[in-house]
Amino acid sequence: MKKSFIKETLKLIVESALIVVILINFVLIPCVVDGSSMVPNLREGQFGYSFIITKHLGISRFDIVVIKPDANSNKLIVKRVIGLPGEKISYRDNKLYINGEYVEENFLGDVTTDSFEETLSDNEYFCLGDNRNVSRDSRYYGPFTKNEIVSSHLLVIYPFDAIGFRK
Repeated sequence: MKKSFIKETLKLIVESALIVVILINFVLIPCVVDGSSMVPNLREGQFGYSFIITKHLGISRFDIVVIKPDANSNKLIVKRVIGLPGEKISYRDNKLYINGEYVEENFLGDVTTDSFEETLSDNEYFCLGDNRNVSRDSRYYGPFTKNEIVSSHLLVIYPFDAIGFRK
């Protein structure tokens, strides 16, 4: 009886650990918002899970993504996709232009974006923080490759008053 209980308990622990490993490596990744670069849409200290699988389903303009900007570090940053592979993006007079056409950013608060222009290659994404004045993003690191983007979308679960899905 006691031997069976120990065997079943060990089996449960191994199975649970295997499920957690699969979830964290192939389905979702825990994420903490560090800093104020995504204000007003995400705030410092918010905790949630970002989805690895949605990255593989396709990354779209304005998706929130989690990026590993340095292969030699475990640091992750949360940003928003502005430019997609092969596009020419530019900011003029605080307005976003994609391939010369104006694109509205209705998620931004009262923030300014300095003028610049960037042409992306076939595997590059241009990602910015929503709080452009303080964000270290593609303007600092350069465009990100799909391999540097770890996951997309974010389910905030803490603090409780901020619970919700952020695309």
